[in-house]
Amino acid sequence: MEGAEPAFQERPAQHPRIGIERNVLRKSQGKGTERRRRRRRQRCRGLVATGGRCRPAGRPGAEVPPPWPARGLLGLGLVLASVGAALASVAQRNSTADALNILFIVVDDLRTSLGCYGDKLVRSPNIDQLASHSLLFQNAFAQQAVCAPSRVSFLTGRRPDTTRLYDFNSYWRVHAGNFSTLPQYFKENGYVTMSVGKVFHPGITSNHSDDSPYSWSIPPYHPSSEVYENTKTCRGQDGQLHANLLCPVDVVDVPEGTLPDMQSTERAIQLLEKMTTSSRPFFLAVGYHKPHIPFRYPKEFQKLYPLENITLAPDPEVPSGLPAVAYNPWMDIREREDVQALNVTVPYGPIPVDFQRKIRQSYFASVSYLDTQVGRLLNALEDLQLASSTIVVFTSDHGWSLGEHGEWAKYSNFDVATRVPLMFYVPGRTALLPGTGAKLFPYIDPLESSSELMEPGRRTEELVELVSLFPTLAGLVGLPLPPRCPVPSFHVELCREGQNLLKHFQFHDSEEDSDLHGNPREAIAYSQYPRPADSPQWNSDKPSLKDIKIMGYSIRTIDYRYTVWVGFSPEEFLANFSDIHAGELYFVHSDPLQDHNVYNDSYGGELLPLWIRP
Repeated sequence: MEGAEPAFQERPAQHPRIGIERNVLRKSQGKGTERRRRRRRQRCRGLVATGGRCRPAGRPGAEVPPPWPARGLLGLGLVLASVGAALASVAQRNSTADALNILFIVVDDLRTSLGCYGDKLVRSPNIDQLASHSLLFQNAFAQQAVCAPSRVSFLTGRRPDTTRLYDFNSYWRVHAGNFSTLPQYFKENGYVTMSVGKVFHPGITSNHSDDSPYSWSIPPYHPSSEVYENTKTCRGQDGQLHANLLCPVDVVDVPEGTLPDMQSTERAIQLLEKMTTSSRPFFLAVGYHKPHIPFRYPKEFQKLYPLENITLAPDPEVPSGLPAVAYNPWMDIREREDVQALNVTVPYGPIPVDFQRKIRQSYFASVSYLDTQVGRLLNALEDLQLASSTIVVFTSDHGWSLGEHGEWAKYSNFDVATRVPLMFYVPGRTALLPGTGAKLFPYIDPLESSSELMEPGRRTEELVELVSLFPTLAGLVGLPLPPRCPVPSFHVELCREGQNLLKHFQFHDSEEDSDLHGNPREAIAYSQYPRPADSPQWNSDKPSLKDIKIMGYSIRTIDYRYTVWVGFSPEEFLANFSDIHAGELYFVHSDPLQDHNVYNDSYGGELLPLWIRP
């Protein structure tokens, strides 16, 4: 519960720069404030008391923590020993023995091409099985359709305009504010927090350490075989090895005889086994690489998708009314050797039809390969008797275009790039606990004969945002919800810009209770994407901060998607809404694929005032 802020009365979270309205928090002041500060200082015993929590001394936003030594090279024994040390270090805190665990599964570049989202072609039986015991959000959206900005956004609970990360070149604690993260909040409340695979984006955006030691109790694990992902390990028709986009492999022939996601599943299961002997709750984040490019997956999954069954995107042409600034030229796709051999023109292509089918085939095959890893992980969770005490969250950092609008990859504000799968399994709430001998998550092999499609246990059509993950998970386990962020909030370490989704977990079977969930027409999802110029160019997909000249701010409602491309100053991090470069307006029910831009048909001007904050 949210205390003074009832779940049923929450208003939609607003964009920090262009929201229709914002609630500005007022800091409470009273006679007991100084007494509480003294008590916190006494309790912290040599640490610094800030924001009601204890922190290591010398933790200002401009100071960077050292990365964990030899990241990715630590042996299993050392990692498991670290788990033991982490358990001991939190033993002095208040007992949280009854708290629910969290298994947080985040996938790279996964759109809603899953059986549980209505895709009749894709084989995803294990994810569908999870959905059958979960609350599934039909309309969940990322805040920026590219890896690092999206992950930093939902892991801090702040939007890209607050994290000031639109590219891959800065660490938010240094360049924006010393914002607490989702795993950090759980760690500071007695949880053992662990990271496996790609959770934070690697590199400077997480301080080359996956935000350690702030976010994690033990050093994050990265599979050793991920160093081969972009090397020449793809056997071409000429018999030689290439760095291709399409890369089905025989696993026994690849370096180390394994693939990154296989290693991540193995390590995650080992950590779960360790946690069975712990009295402390855990927060285990598992980040899977596929279906991120290159499409490097076990070749047997290709047979699930014969090319004769693969269709093109329903709208493979660039829409005539699409502003040039809105188009992404998919430059990372063009860098792959097999795509270079096609001599596709820049920026609009198109890719030859037969190769388009092959891209879609390999994307779907990668999803089915991912499904096996999710299935193995969930089966192990249940075999270890943890399924009855563990919340499972499954989502993606953003979607991926598969030829829609003549585009590939992410890098846009369209639904195919921003919409993501999102589901929560909450034991005893979204599903009844199984009886003796029954299982919730038996492993299902997608390579065997197709099984009947499993319907989601519960679903909601209301629009939600990934930035809401932070408060929602905190609320589900009974932790105090972070307060709403003031404007601005760069000086505030712990607050949230997303809304709490707990109201959706209050299930009511009668229609008369349905109004407790609010009016779906009031829900809004925000996203944004930067561009360096009005026309597509070599860095349009991933411009560095210094090159950003235009920002595309987009709102999605149940009725429409509305985007304005406006001037942007990277020095001041400021959008100029009087400098409109282009606009897009698509009505969902009459144009669900977003192919017919009616912005110039007088609608755009009427909606524009909604974007300008007083």
